[in-house]
Amino acid sequence: MDQSLLNVSWISHGSDIASFGKAATQIKEGFSWDTSQFVSGDFSLTILSASLDLQGLYECTVSYNSTMVYSSNVTFGILASPTLSIPEQWVVLETESQLNCRADGFYPPPVSFSWTRDGRVIQSPYQIEGEQTPDGYYMAVGNLTFYPSREDQNVTFGCKVSHSGSYQELDFQLNITYLPSVRLSAVPSHPGNIPLTLYCDLESFYPEEVSVSWVQNGTTLPEPPATDQNPDGTYRTRRYYTLSPEQREQGGKVECAVSQPGVVHPVSGSAFLETLDPQDEDPVLTKSAKASVAMMCISIVLVFLLCFGFSWRRRDEKQKSLSVSGIILPPRVIVGQKGRVTVSIEGRRVDRVQTAWFLNDRPISDTSFTVSEKGPLLRSRGEMGYYRLHTQGPLHSSGSGTQQLISALTFIPQISIHKAAVFKCQVSYIGKDKIVVERVSEKFTILSAPEVSEIQLAETPNDSDVISMTVWATHFHPDVITFRWFCQGGELSPVASQASSSPRPNSEGFFSAYSQCKLPRSELEKGGTKVWVSVHHIALKQPVTRETKGFMKSPCVSEIVGSTSSPDQTLTLGCEITDFYPPNISVTWLKLREGEQDDREEEVFKGGEMWGPVQTHPRIYRATATLKRRTTIQEKERRGGIICRVEHCSLHEPIERHWRNVDIGMNHYR
Repeated sequence: MDQSLLNVSWISHGSDIASFGKAATQIKEGFSWDTSQFVSGDFSLTILSASLDLQGLYECTVSYNSTMVYSSNVTFGILASPTLSIPEQWVVLETESQLNCRADGFYPPPVSFSWTRDGRVIQSPYQIEGEQTPDGYYMAVGNLTFYPSREDQNVTFGCKVSHSGSYQELDFQLNITYLPSVRLSAVPSHPGNIPLTLYCDLESFYPEEVSVSWVQNGTTLPEPPATDQNPDGTYRTRRYYTLSPEQREQGGKVECAVSQPGVVHPVSGSAFLETLDPQDEDPVLTKSAKASVAMMCISIVLVFLLCFGFSWRRRDEKQKSLSVSGIILPPRVIVGQKGRVTVSIEGRRVDRVQTAWFLNDRPISDTSFTVSEKGPLLRSRGEMGYYRLHTQGPLHSSGSGTQQLISALTFIPQISIHKAAVFKCQVSYIGKDKIVVERVSEKFTILSAPEVSEIQLAETPNDSDVISMTVWATHFHPDVITFRWFCQGGELSPVASQASSSPRPNSEGFFSAYSQCKLPRSELEKGGTKVWVSVHHIALKQPVTRETKGFMKSPCVSEIVGSTSSPDQTLTLGCEITDFYPPNISVTWLKLREGEQDDREEEVFKGGEMWGPVQTHPRIYRATATLKRRTTIQEKERRGGIICRVEHCSLHEPIERHWRNVDIGMNHYR
């Protein structure tokens, strides 16, 4: 081909992008092409840096010796996935709150937002167009309005964003503010020209950081701090403020206002100084009266100390000498594999201690002698599965004189039993009903690694030139799973179809999903083309990879056709198997005994024959499977029948065709 007679041009939005001819050759900045490839018919134009302003229709025209020989249009568009962010904020317990999830830098609009709590959807997907930013991309903000409860503390929430068939999720935990109860009091003092000290009690608040300010008659007073933690994890504090003689004399309303993160209106307690600090003169006591009051106070203090000492001694016998650890969970809880939870108890007399284990609030007993470790765990009549209780100790610690007791529970995790559950361990003394200490474990995630099928290749319905490749992942938990497709040696990259990998749970709580991508048949038939998929899941230490093994087509299996020959009453059964590839195929004949289908027993027939496989078209084969056998009167009168089972590498499960003995009888009497 004489390049001097060749003219090539690329045009977009009415302006020349690149042109080639004998007059001149020019190409716009930001684009490139390889003119040496023109002789082989490749006039490709490369965009060096994709941007939004380069989107649109591009037209390529090729003429030779002033005669147009080729013209083509292609549309170039940008697809940019969003970046998710959730601003850290505090929400107030049992008060209407709003969470924001921001999606930045996506194109084109729209995006869909949905919200999850512990993996469960709490707000269905809703679509937002978003706003265009100065750089031409879009941003959108999704909102969730709800009332936080105590059960939401330490629970994982998620913001899930869908854009053009792809999904992204950002997990987070709530910062919940517990409002305090506020009570204002004054330290007793004589009235007059002396300072007055006020104190403010704050109860049951969270988090620890609070700001307390003092206000008198609407004017903020200048300041002083310190908090203690309650057994339930909240905090308490008492704040003091000493009023000057002038402020005390001023009287009026005094407030203790409490500010916390995320709280718009501070919580406050208020009182009037006239109530807190009555100005009446105290009656003057005689010396004898003062002595009587002093003796009475001393008596009361002694009685209190005796009662307190007696109570403390009894409490010390049962609890003070014990140190109980938290419940230690296994690092990974995997379905069907033994896991062990333990509690360590230390003290001087741990030999008197006993433990009781619970799943949520249900007592756990040792079932290791009645429930199999290997077989399916049947839970009829409320059975809780496999558990084994261990106690190790007392073990003596060196030098300290204390002893250690280890209480452990071995269990085999099951999703239907242990999902979202917690273990409890109650510690008490033998012969005593009172529980000394109770420990509760954190919630744990149950893992089950996916079983990944080989890649199945098949022709796409209504388009035999396109090959669909499908891979299945089954029996996994939790439901988050990722499929990533790769192509090497070909010109195209496979793209997964939308929403093909949405997990589906079965009756046992396990999830299954599949992913599918498509390529032209010509790409797969190239010698160097290789397609593979990697499956990622939290239960896998390494991703599972599957590679293509060549083109496959699933077989079509006809119903079983039978005939009986006289005089020996030989029954001949036949089954046609067509339209399959590759030619390797397996046929098994089985006897279906009478009885319920779920309880049926199968016996393999010998002597089956197969004619073929025979090639009928390129990459299409057919075969005929036959079975000859003599039937008896007893078989004709019995229920049951015969099964033809066909197995092929393109099938997820074998195909079965049934022949009932009633059909044998009908055929016999014809």
